[in-house]
Amino acid sequence: MRKRDQWLAAPLGAGLAAALLSGCGSDDGTAAGTGESVVMGMSDEVVSTDPASGYDPGSWLLFNNVFQSLLSFPKGSNSPQPEAAKKCGFKDRNSTVYECVLNDGLTFSNGHALTSEDVAYSFRRTIKINDKDGPAASMLSTIKEIRTPDKKTVTFRLKRPDAPFPLKIASGAGSIVDHTEYPADRLRTDGKAAGSGRYTLDSYDKDRAVFKVNGSYKGPAVAQNSGMTLKLFHGKQDELKDALKKGDVDLAYRGLAMDDIASLEAGGSRSALKVIQGSSAEVQHLVFNTKDPVAGKTAVRKAVAYLVDRSALVRDVYKRTAEPLYSVVPSGITAHRTPFFDVYGDRPQPDKAAGVLKDAGIKGKVKLTLWGTPIRYGPGTVPELKAIAKQLNASGLFEADVKSVPLGEYQKGIEAGQYPVYVKGWVPDYPDPDNFTAPFFGEDNGLANHYESKEISGILPATAAESSRAATDGDFSRLQQTVAQDVPVLPLWQGKQYAVANERISGLQWTLDASTVFRFWEISKGKKS
Repeated sequence: MRKRDQWLAAPLGAGLAAALLSGCGSDDGTAAGTGESVVMGMSDEVVSTDPASGYDPGSWLLFNNVFQSLLSFPKGSNSPQPEAAKKCGFKDRNSTVYECVLNDGLTFSNGHALTSEDVAYSFRRTIKINDKDGPAASMLSTIKEIRTPDKKTVTFRLKRPDAPFPLKIASGAGSIVDHTEYPADRLRTDGKAAGSGRYTLDSYDKDRAVFKVNGSYKGPAVAQNSGMTLKLFHGKQDELKDALKKGDVDLAYRGLAMDDIASLEAGGSRSALKVIQGSSAEVQHLVFNTKDPVAGKTAVRKAVAYLVDRSALVRDVYKRTAEPLYSVVPSGITAHRTPFFDVYGDRPQPDKAAGVLKDAGIKGKVKLTLWGTPIRYGPGTVPELKAIAKQLNASGLFEADVKSVPLGEYQKGIEAGQYPVYVKGWVPDYPDPDNFTAPFFGEDNGLANHYESKEISGILPATAAESSRAATDGDFSRLQQTVAQDVPVLPLWQGKQYAVANERISGLQWTLDASTVFRFWEISKGKKS
């Protein structure tokens, strides 16, 4: 899951298709980077080095730096631009035929030529393997057929209109692999990678990954360092903090404790370390099982919405490292609205909560258990749930408690419909309102809360067919209003994306934006003073 010098990326506009028609410059392909190499620490895991799997932040960090996609997100932008391709665009008005033409002279780091055959193979392979931890089902499900009329042209024919398709393939899901090195029907498990991105994966084991600048890379990214070493701390936040203080790592990303970040920010100029904030669209929601005998009652869900104090959660639990969220589409994303603020306010309203329960004929205290898991959605998850239970109980209307179980058991419990209320977090795959709605309310959605809405079921395909993303504003506004009225989920917070670095490190502000792409090449390490 994944804010902030407040340079939020510009929302997608009506000119998306036009913007994808031409390239955006290229490196000369010979640069081996400049300056010193950088050592980075992270507490997230890298689940896979194979893009057909590893649908997680750590793995996508690797994919975005080692592999090229046809398109990529430039720093500070929500609009994808050509990367391995020199031009891309829809060939029809229905957004069902998408074609890209590759740049000249592309090669993988092993010296093999990159052609349209590799592009088609990469997508077909991911779809065929359909790994449960991969992006096939959620990101590539609209692909019907891929054709390669020549070595530089690839044409995607889609099952249905999918205007966000360019954004999907600009993500880690669009990583291009060498067809001679990756088996067609199974994952590559040797910990190696053959890509054409700005970096090569020189070595990888459970505790570190070493990246070198790819001298044969051809594309717009210019490396500001001569390499990157990624040290993995496996969720051990104290060890990551100590390594940063000792100088064993130059920067830390994804994994410092909230108290540590808050303390470092408060230290200001007195600290030898600096905190860099960037825009993010990571969100967290309470999810209600609409078939549960208690949480399935709309009045109960609305009463909870009237009582949850997001500002207190952000202040007391998250130490202001997050922001209150009042909609399923977060700030910085096209069509963002605040319907939960408009309907339920920003402070507890026990009188209104009591009123909706009374009108529904619900008497006595509502017994409710909030379920969570301790690590998957961050260390603040269980303390947050306890704070919410306390807020509900303080109203005199609820008798709420909290239970926490390991991730495997948690996921099985959700799928079995055992939990009335539970937590789900989300780090976007691409910065478009579609990615904050279709995975939650579309077919085979990931919430497993049995919520259905005829209105939303009509809105999602209509917005997917609209090539002008700005033109979807009204429909996505209606969708957000519907969610606020039905309350199948309760948005809680929108994350802030942080990195902490020593004084020699610069460029981090260009790695932390709503695209969620952590760009190794933007980071530089100056000389010791």
